[in-house]
Amino acid sequence: AKERSMQVQTIQQLTEAERQPWFCSGCPHNTSTKVPEGSRAMAGIGCHFMSIWMDRSTVGFTQMGGEGVPWVGQQPFSTDKHMFANLGDGTYFHSGLLAIRQAIASGVNITYKVLYNDAVAMTGGQPVEMPMTPLDMVNQLLSEGVRPVHLVTDQPEHYKSMRMPPNASVHHRDELDSLQRTLREIPGVTGIVYEQTCAAEL
Repeated sequence: AKERSMQVQTIQQLTEAERQPWFCSGCPHNTSTKVPEGSRAMAGIGCHFMSIWMDRSTVGFTQMGGEGVPWVGQQPFSTDKHMFANLGDGTYFHSGLLAIRQAIASGVNITYKVLYNDAVAMTGGQPVEMPMTPLDMVNQLLSEGVRPVHLVTDQPEHYKSMRMPPNASVHHRDELDSLQRTLREIPGVTGIVYEQTCAAEL
């Protein structure tokens, strides 16, 4: 009877165990969703939503195309002066640019981190229906009024021969933390285009 009781208890423990979803090994989100100490980020639609239960200082969620928008209502009542917002390239092309435009119009201090991973990883790794390169995205953000915009990549040498527009620059992903620390001190809407291919697609 004692042995049977122990078996039942072991089975209960196994069935009650939870395994939360996590980023794939080698996923760009493992790096791109991190924020400097003392900062917070907001989640939206996409794999980066999982960062809200990781040690990423990421809070909240919203509908596709509303990334970072809750901060517009929160900022006047918060002691925080700045927020980061995660946004995927698929969502950006779908409707995420509207959220960025709204942040610009409202005058909040926010840094959008747009992950260019070249795949709709959340639903199976389909190609993003977006005829844009990371540099095209940088130019579009600048044209909307985002200042500055940093292109962060694991292959900065790919852009050596390309002329970057004013208020834009290319950096290795190892510089992400220092770039974020600088951007959080700049008033208005700033941006990071983080280029790294989805690990599952690689």
